[in-house]
Amino acid sequence: MDGIILAAGRGSRLGELTADKPKPLTILGGKPLIEWQLSALEEAGVVNTYLVTGYQQESLLGYGAGHFHNPKWHNSNMVRSLMSADEVLSSSVCIVSYGDITYPAAHVQALISSSSDIAITSDINWLALWSERFEDPFADAETFRHDGEYLIEIGKRSEVLSDFQGQFMGLIRFSPQGWHKVKQWLGTLPDEQVDRLDMTAMLAKVVGEGLPVQVVPVNGRWVEVDNPSDITLYENATAQSGWHHDWR
Repeated sequence: MDGIILAAGRGSRLGELTADKPKPLTILGGKPLIEWQLSALEEAGVVNTYLVTGYQQESLLGYGAGHFHNPKWHNSNMVRSLMSADEVLSSSVCIVSYGDITYPAAHVQALISSSSDIAITSDINWLALWSERFEDPFADAETFRHDGEYLIEIGKRSEVLSDFQGQFMGLIRFSPQGWHKVKQWLGTLPDEQVDRLDMTAMLAKVVGEGLPVQVVPVNGRWVEVDNPSDITLYENATAQSGWHHDWR
């Protein structure tokens, strides 16, 4: 079982916080996001975790078991970074993590326990977090519907609560067989389209192609960092005990 952290992005919405370092080095709760991620993955039993780098790649030296570089990081999306780690994805069951999230080992273990070739975690308590982050939680949320086990729809906009049975968190499990099927589909697309493809769009497309994506529900206890206001919110919330999305 290996891990891959997609750590190529700058996170321009964080402004000066990422002026000279990649987004995963943003400090939250006293340490960089990347350290929270590596600790959770290791505690969950992930043997080696590799980083896909891009912006300020030298800043991440010393983290992870090895690095893959996405030279197109400045004009491509996460799927291109994911493809940069093809060597590991093709040879081992992998837990893929966004570089701007934190989560406990229990969420990783829940994903590891899946027997599906492709699986994702979903936060069933997403509305509590989004309501604290946004004046209108539906302005940022993406539709997420499943049939009780497998994903049906992801990535659209809606203001109908029933269209949101959870929220994708940025944690994915691929078996080599699952990755092979996704890679085959990606190979049918022009390079320019792959460069523009984000992860939720990719998941929506592979579901549309008939590939099963298992949904593993979790209840809170994770965060994503997109804006300085997120950091302020999380620091204040975790200063009190019992916050529903405390990942520690």
